[in-house]
Amino acid sequence: MSSPIILITGANTGLGLETVNSLFRSSRKYTVLLGGRNLDKATAAAKQVKKEYTQSESVVIPVQIDIEDDASIEKLKERVEKEFGRLDVLVNNAGGQFDQQLYKGALGMREMWNKSWDVNVTGTYILTHSLIPLLLKSSDPRILFITSGTSTLTETTNLAVPVNKSPDQKGWPKDVATFNGLGIPAYRSVKTGLNMMMREWLRVLKEDGVKCWAVSPGMLATGLGTGDPEFLRKLGALEPSVGADFVRSVVEGDRDGDVGLAVRKAGVQPW
Repeated sequence: MSSPIILITGANTGLGLETVNSLFRSSRKYTVLLGGRNLDKATAAAKQVKKEYTQSESVVIPVQIDIEDDASIEKLKERVEKEFGRLDVLVNNAGGQFDQQLYKGALGMREMWNKSWDVNVTGTYILTHSLIPLLLKSSDPRILFITSGTSTLTETTNLAVPVNKSPDQKGWPKDVATFNGLGIPAYRSVKTGLNMMMREWLRVLKEDGVKCWAVSPGMLATGLGTGDPEFLRKLGALEPSVGADFVRSVVEGDRDGDVGLAVRKAGVQPW
């Protein structure tokens, strides 16, 4: 069999792009489908990867994929089937944090909540559903769902985590500034939903030998949500490459003993 075919959605920036870079740093050879909503941006990102890792035997191919667009999903499926005949690893990285758009007045409340679910859960489910036939043609099919450390219900009592702290003042409305820009109820909720979705795929594909995980890469200094990596660094965020190397470790089998769980670098993340 040729080198593993890996599709990473939302891969022209942030954690997705760093995951592509991490795979290119591996001693193993991969064919990486670098997915982006905008093909020009995906192409530019792929060129940069090739330029930076000239010694790597891996191959990167830019592909257009918008998980909010069913036609885009179907077109990608047809391309992968025609060019490769299978898919070995699906990294469901594409997602978004839209809570701040509500605070800024860019989105209404219902619009923000609906978009959060549509992008992070519904779109991810439909893409995965569409690609299952190609994954089942792999000898070692793997599906990674990128979750968040803020999604754990068990750890919401940990007040050392800023998003778990309650506002100081009584009354309504609450001051958004109280949350230090980290009031993210929609994002947390949809990532918790994503964890259950992973469990559903594990259940449905049990007899097919498909390995599934929810992968929690940690708080990373990317443009997710706030659009301000430096702000996140001040809060203790790690460099995106750290999270990307962890994602790669799951791809390469380091967490095969934790199939069906939410995993993070330090172990298993509680539900």
